[in-house]
Amino acid sequence: MNPNESSSFETSPPKDNVSGKVFSQTSSESTTPSSSNNLFAPSEDSSLQHTSSPYYSGEREAVSVVETDAFSFRKLWAFTGPGFLMSIAYLDPGNIESDLQSGVVAKYSLLWVLFAATLLGLAMQRLAVKIGVVTGFHLAEMCYKEYKTIPRLMLWLMVEVAIIGSDMQEVIGTAIAIYLLSYKRIPLFVGVLITILDTLSFLFLEKYKLRRLEFFFGFLITTMAVSFGYQYIISDIPQAEVIEGMFIPWSSDYRQGTLLQAVGIIGAVIMPHNLYLHSALVKTRVINRSNPNEVQVIKEIKDANRYYFIEATLALIVSFIINVFVVSVFAQDLYGKTNQDVIDKCSNTSFSNDILSAFATNNATVEMNIYKGGLVLGCFYGGLSMYVWAIGILAAGQSSTMTGTYAGQFAMEGFLNLQWLRWKRVLFTRTVAIIPAFYVAFFSKLEDLTKMNDVLNAVMALQLPFAAIPTVAFTSSLAIMTSEFVNGAFEKIISIALSFVVIGINLYFIIANLEQVDLSTLMIFGVVVFSVFYVAFLAYLVLHMMVCSGNKTLAANRLIKQFVIKTNNTLNEELIDNRR
Repeated sequence: MNPNESSSFETSPPKDNVSGKVFSQTSSESTTPSSSNNLFAPSEDSSLQHTSSPYYSGEREAVSVVETDAFSFRKLWAFTGPGFLMSIAYLDPGNIESDLQSGVVAKYSLLWVLFAATLLGLAMQRLAVKIGVVTGFHLAEMCYKEYKTIPRLMLWLMVEVAIIGSDMQEVIGTAIAIYLLSYKRIPLFVGVLITILDTLSFLFLEKYKLRRLEFFFGFLITTMAVSFGYQYIISDIPQAEVIEGMFIPWSSDYRQGTLLQAVGIIGAVIMPHNLYLHSALVKTRVINRSNPNEVQVIKEIKDANRYYFIEATLALIVSFIINVFVVSVFAQDLYGKTNQDVIDKCSNTSFSNDILSAFATNNATVEMNIYKGGLVLGCFYGGLSMYVWAIGILAAGQSSTMTGTYAGQFAMEGFLNLQWLRWKRVLFTRTVAIIPAFYVAFFSKLEDLTKMNDVLNAVMALQLPFAAIPTVAFTSSLAIMTSEFVNGAFEKIISIALSFVVIGINLYFIIANLEQVDLSTLMIFGVVVFSVFYVAFLAYLVLHMMVCSGNKTLAANRLIKQFVIKTNNTLNEELIDNRR
């Protein structure tokens, strides 16, 4: 495995070295980046005018072909990287907060929901990977090719909302981590402003080689594993109860709020923009698509799908274990506890004043967030535990911020068929995320940051169908995936069912949260209008998915042809060019 360090898509068309043969991918000549006068018009350096976007400073990793069907650890190592970057979205501060709330509300009894949600996520990530590996285009680029202009732009806006919402959670989580690490010397609003430095750190890291950058993300994941694992080890957690909670979907520990918390876990774990991210990250490896009908090429593409799936499985196993650490620690320490219980236990510690200011003096069941979690761990286990917890949260916020920026870059390049310079992309998303987070941090209390986190989880849950449905649609299309890689009948049924199950669960989560809010007449009107638009857009996407899946009756319908199918689609020809 030798890194192809000299290739750069900004200077010349890439050349892939596969099986000892060098072949050139069809690509337009390199152009000097220029801005477009029209935001929605293709720019000269558009990613769709050449076969690959300049990820990680234009570098891709060459994969040595092993002429055997036997499993190869060397080849798995060559494909290792994208899946672990993807898995960071399963470990962002929003997920960590959902984990600790789950432990407090339901003890270990919802670990099976976390396990099931991770499996659902793996199933969807596998489909997203298949798009990038088989076609050479990532999910956002496929949306550009397959959808008409208005629905495509609407999809892009929905994805951007999800990315910005996720970024806001990461900003809040990072600010709280800095607040704890400085022992409240750095105010939250200053911590929010410090996250602007992510922009500089991101741009600095982009100068590193691909493998070094992936190792850095691996270091951040390791930091989270060590931080949260340390607390798990010293908490004396009953392993039998943890294992039972993972695999037995019923328990006597269920109480009020458990169902809503279970739905919230699924909404927090499966992130919509992560499908767009993963489908693009797999393009960092050189894959031979020169002739999609050639036996050797088909074998190599199948091999890539196989090893990417194994890598993604390993990455999500790691993320699941880290999430279990967090759930278990707070289940052990705070399940069934009241605010007064916590105050009494911490009354003779150095954290007594902080606990008194964070927890109400009553017998209500404790409500936890990332900040309170740090205080409680410090009180129960000593100041070291609080700092270790804060380091883990800081690693979660920093890593997810960077991968979220990549997702934003891919979405903009793909949906709009244009590119911004990276510093513009990072500055834009960070500014949009920081403004509301700074407002809340400056004018509100820590409890408001937690409420904001819950709202953002609900917002991202709403966006999930706009990633899941296109993913299922494209992988079910014979024209796009070819007969070798298209979803089979059973796979179509399972993937469509999974999509609708996740959509239904998230809609329930939204409705349940709305029932707890006192809505004015104007707000009710707004909710109704948005609901009509939301359902209509979902119906459009479902119709398009059914056409992609081979429904000839719908495909022949005059209205479908006029309003759903993109008539000037040159997808087949471009896919053939891209595989050469």
